[in-house]
Amino acid sequence: MGKVTGFMEFERIEEGYKPVAERLKHYKEFVVGLDESQAKVQGARCMDCGTPFCNNGCPVNNIIPDFNDLVYRGDWQNAIEVLHSTNNFPEFTGRICPAPCEAACTLNVNDDAVGIKSIEHAIIDRAWAEGWVQPRPAKHKTGKKVAVVGSGPAGMAAAQQLARAGHDVTLFEKNDRIGGLLRYGIPDFKMEKSHIDRRAKQLEAEGVTIRTSVLVGKMPEGSKVTNWAKETISPEQLKKDFDAVLLTGGSEQSRDLPVPGRDLDGIHFAMEFLPQQNKVNAGDKLKGQLRADGKHVIVIGGGDTGSDCVGTSNRHGAASVTQFEVMPQPPEVENRPLTWPYWPLKLRTSSSHDEGCTREFAISTKEFIGEKGKVTGLKTVHVEFKDGKLVEIPGTEKEYKADLVLLAMGFVNPVATILDGFGVDKDARGNAKASTEFTGGYATNVAKVFAAGDMRRGQSLVVWAIREGRQAARAVDEFLMGFSDLPR
Repeated sequence: MGKVTGFMEFERIEEGYKPVAERLKHYKEFVVGLDESQAKVQGARCMDCGTPFCNNGCPVNNIIPDFNDLVYRGDWQNAIEVLHSTNNFPEFTGRICPAPCEAACTLNVNDDAVGIKSIEHAIIDRAWAEGWVQPRPAKHKTGKKVAVVGSGPAGMAAAQQLARAGHDVTLFEKNDRIGGLLRYGIPDFKMEKSHIDRRAKQLEAEGVTIRTSVLVGKMPEGSKVTNWAKETISPEQLKKDFDAVLLTGGSEQSRDLPVPGRDLDGIHFAMEFLPQQNKVNAGDKLKGQLRADGKHVIVIGGGDTGSDCVGTSNRHGAASVTQFEVMPQPPEVENRPLTWPYWPLKLRTSSSHDEGCTREFAISTKEFIGEKGKVTGLKTVHVEFKDGKLVEIPGTEKEYKADLVLLAMGFVNPVATILDGFGVDKDARGNAKASTEFTGGYATNVAKVFAAGDMRRGQSLVVWAIREGRQAARAVDEFLMGFSDLPR
């Protein structure tokens, strides 16, 4: 693949970023992608390794050596065909996927991995620019009707696959626009929403009916989950009106931090904070938007959602931003002989961190403190692992000033009412219980009701959601028709 000696001749080229001072003034994407010649050189680094571990490292099993080789040879149109054969939305993954394929790259054993993600990004952007991404409506209709509930990447992928198989698909979304956490979680500076909008147009051109602001079932009382629904449909009605129902509603219940002072004003889940900014960016008018202007912000949670809160707070003009992580600081360089080809443990610094952020590791919040009902700070202690447990280190207690605290500690399970409404069994973590077996996969205990994505597997990556949406579509197609030609 690529140039036989390319991996010895060429260095990895990273995608660039626009300057911090410039990008903090707006919410637009600021990644500078590879140009055609750079992408060709990066494709040349693919080393014809014989056993391409990158394929298995990628949850959608992208045929990576093939599209690397096609880019190296300048055959971009066939490169997008290869890429689309396994991934419905490479513009999503090419922007926000952490690239487990690169961790699994054979070259990563003792060198810098092939820049697979940057090549994927270049391919799909070129394909859109050239007009190669076109609707692919089914040539024949089956007469079967499928409801897909939840329009995140799993739901979008499933809806597209099922429509291409000839089914009449209706995609339901409780929010006012489709996209799930891609729309109202991922900040625009990481992925502009125009990428979702043009895929929505493609879905409609392929026969998918999109119904937004429609809540299936009901939300639990006091739920903090974003909900702009104007209409409600019961699970019973869906089961009556459709031949199959696929639940892809995601894992939206945020993990809480039940310590003293939690009820003070100024303490919010990340998913109360981030969606509001995305709506404002889309031109919506909001009263009382949560903002970080001039505030000392504490972000509790060291993952991607926490990083998104950091970047958004800096764009608001926060006085300071501090991010807490309860786990100890990982090593700056992974132990490759120990972990390859699996996802390594190492310190990951995002573009948002580079924009201004103090990071604290091995720290636990003991109490929120406040005045007149409003948070003014928090008390912390450093922790360490002893006998497999996190224990407090005496003498490390400290108080931090905080005007705004954002809880970004992940998601524990789907909103339970939708699963309860359908009568779907749940696993020990509160997710929809459905296996991924080849025959009968993604089927729940309820007749003709299926589940996929984070709603089934728990909080995960966009690329895993696309994989599950595609596989569930095949399972639904097979259930309806007795066989399926859709890829798995």
